[in-house]
Amino acid sequence: MKAKKMLFLLFPLFTNAASAQFYKDMGVGLNAGAYIYQGDLTPQRFGSFKTPSIGVEIEIKKPVNYFLSARLNIVFAKLKGDESKYSTPDWRQQRNFSFTTPLKEFTALLQWNILGRNFDERGFMPYIFSGAGFSFIKVVPNYSNMNASFFGEGSDVANGLVQDIAHGTPRNTFTVPVGVGVEKYLSDRFSLNLETSYRFVFTDYLDGFSQAANPKRADHYHSTSLGIIYKFGKKDKGIGCPAMKY
Repeated sequence: MKAKKMLFLLFPLFTNAASAQFYKDMGVGLNAGAYIYQGDLTPQRFGSFKTPSIGVEIEIKKPVNYFLSARLNIVFAKLKGDESKYSTPDWRQQRNFSFTTPLKEFTALLQWNILGRNFDERGFMPYIFSGAGFSFIKVVPNYSNMNASFFGEGSDVANGLVQDIAHGTPRNTFTVPVGVGVEKYLSDRFSLNLETSYRFVFTDYLDGFSQAANPKRADHYHSTSLGIIYKFGKKDKGIGCPAMKY
């Protein structure tokens, strides 16, 4: 009976200790940065830097060992593209497609600390990461400013636009982010991080156009962000049993 009573009294201590160990070194971060669309509506190889959008990202990270961490990322951003921003080639001004979409991204990631410094509290920590998830979008394509007479009634653009309108736009897409970053420790609790992430998506309708644009060129997007991370937990100081009074 005494043994059962002792276990009952000690159980909260053990569960609290286990919970403390789980949360130890777990980090929560808030990032903000530029989100860049890359696809049919821009001639720029690395995306439409003439139409950047600001996004915010919530990050939850838990080290698994000295090198590996598990991450959950939630992004709230916007993507947009506009062919009127480009004067060459001339036909872009005549086609004049544009689009906007809000973006909500949920991804699970694995982060590899190149130097194996997950539990350090000073210095720089370069890392790479990748994972998978879903991006939820609500694409609003705009073709109202197109000069139809420039292309002609039976052109690939005109016929492709009919197909794109009939196809419609997706509400979500599978997403594979791949990125690099660096984290700078400010203290045992706080650190700054800078990272860039490229997203592979599996639709050519991220901008609302495919057949009327370039169906052989897939759409993607990427981001570069800066943020701050807060790390939970304290250094080990034993179980932390309350003092006993006699």
